[in-house]
Amino acid sequence: MYSNSIKIFSGNSHVELAKLVARRIGIELGKVVVLKYSNQETCVTIGESVRDEDVFIIQSGCGEINDNLMELLIMINACKTASARRITAVIPCFPYARQDKKDKSRAPITAKLVANMLIVAGANHVITMDLHASQIQGFFNVPVDNLYSEPSMLKYIKTEIPDWKNSIIVSPDAGGAKRATAIADRLNLDFALIHKERKKANEVSRMVLVGDVRGKVAILVDDMADTCGTLALAASTLKENGALKVYAIVAHGILSGKAIDVINESSLERVVVTNTIPHEDKKSICPKLQTIDISGTLAEAIRRTHNGESVSFLFSHAPE
Repeated sequence: MYSNSIKIFSGNSHVELAKLVARRIGIELGKVVVLKYSNQETCVTIGESVRDEDVFIIQSGCGEINDNLMELLIMINACKTASARRITAVIPCFPYARQDKKDKSRAPITAKLVANMLIVAGANHVITMDLHASQIQGFFNVPVDNLYSEPSMLKYIKTEIPDWKNSIIVSPDAGGAKRATAIADRLNLDFALIHKERKKANEVSRMVLVGDVRGKVAILVDDMADTCGTLALAASTLKENGALKVYAIVAHGILSGKAIDVINESSLERVVVTNTIPHEDKKSICPKLQTIDISGTLAEAIRRTHNGESVSFLFSHAPE
């Protein structure tokens, strides 16, 4: 029977998010078994027909990142060889996105390698969220929709942060200035910047604040929180400069290593992350951690892609 309906499959990286997306679209997740043999090889079995269907595979770049990437590639290839009409890789947090340029001699551009692997596996389209560098879209020769969590962040600030009109948006480094100024403009607020001076990689020696935060609520905005050292140091710098409270709103909460201890010991009031990466287990040991649900944005992007509608509406609006 010809139908060309949506089929959504999920890898093992973030099944909860995939369930939320499927529920919003109003369908069940497709049947798929992903397991590992005793020699650590990944085996994928697609449990239903995908012939001539519009297939979406949801897999985030987190946790066992290499295993999850391999899972995604094998699932894409399994659907390709099973005659799927179109295969879209939905990657909420793109793996290896920080390795996007040759910043020193003999450095690999791994993000480009990942793009090549996805295309060779058989992906016809990629939907991702808050790429570390938007130029990564140019690594693909298939369409890439880079969605933004910014509308959801704006909604959170307006509804969950009391006295947000007396706040100032702060970027913890020069690289994130563009993102932070965009949010400051949309909220009609002031903007400040923190300049990092590094002695060596992953170790910030001191921070210099550019802008006046005295007597204001500071909202730190960044695309990624990994070890959270930068956020904690930025929060104490802002407090020293007279900020009343410091919130942090981050797109991808990787929260690796000692991140939870760093957050708990820091002067941050709250750390708000989206659910592109699972962190429910961490919330039980970190009361400061809160979540913005972006499953609505992903579900709407999938629905619009399937129906051939424009996705650009989602760049400035968060679905209800």
